[in-house]
Amino acid sequence: MSDKYTTARLAKGQDHFEILVKPQEALDYKLGKQVPISQVLLIEEVYSDSSKGTRASEEKLQKYFGTTDPARVAEEVMKSGELQLTTEQRRQLVEDKRRQIISIISRNAIDPRTGTPHPPLRIEQAMGQIRLSLDPYKSAEEQSKMVIEELRPILPLKIEQMRIAVKVFPEHAARAYNAFKSFGNVSREEWQSDGSLVAVVEMPAGMYGSFIEKVGKLTQGTIQSKVLT
Repeated sequence: MSDKYTTARLAKGQDHFEILVKPQEALDYKLGKQVPISQVLLIEEVYSDSSKGTRASEEKLQKYFGTTDPARVAEEVMKSGELQLTTEQRRQLVEDKRRQIISIISRNAIDPRTGTPHPPLRIEQAMGQIRLSLDPYKSAEEQSKMVIEELRPILPLKIEQMRIAVKVFPEHAARAYNAFKSFGNVSREEWQSDGSLVAVVEMPAGMYGSFIEKVGKLTQGTIQSKVLT
C-alpha cells in the first residue's frame, strides 16, 4: 500500500467493490468530518479488484447501488464499508482511544480498598499487563466496559453506578437505543404505540455528562431524562 493512497472496500453478496482513496481525507470522511467525496477519491473508478485494476461492471453497480456514478457508489462504500488504514493512522487512532479509556476509568472507578480513584498512570501500567485489541472506530465508552472487566483480576475496581429514566420520540428512538447500549445496561425498555421509547439505563456515574451530550445530539435535544434514586 502506498502512503499516497489506500483502499476502501464493501462486500455485496458474493461481489466486492473497492475504491482508491487519499488516506487522510478518507479517514476524516470516515470519522464524520465534512469532506466532499471528490476530495476523498484518488480516482473516480470503482473496482472489483483494485490490485489487478479490474473495474466493477456497470451491471453490478446498477444492481447493488442503483447507479453507475462512481462518486455516489463511493459514498456508500465509505459509509458502510471498511477503510484500510495506514500503519501510522491505526497506531495513532488506537493510542488516542487507549488514552480516552484510561481517562474514563480514572474518572469512574475507585479502589475499593481505599475509596479513592486510581491514578491514570496506575491504570495505564495495569493495561500494559493484559492483551487488548482496541477498535479504532468503536467509542471509548463502549470499549472501556470490556477493558474494566479485563483489568479486574489485577486491579481492584469499583464503579459507582447510576440509573437514568429516558424517553425518546419515535423519529430518534432506534439510534438512541443503540447509544443507550454503548453507555451501559438497558435494564428496562418499553416501546410506546406511537414508536416512542421509554427506558431505564444503568451506567457508571461519571459517564452521565457524556451520555446526555451524545444522546442529546442524536435526538436534536428532544430527549427527556430523569436521574433515579
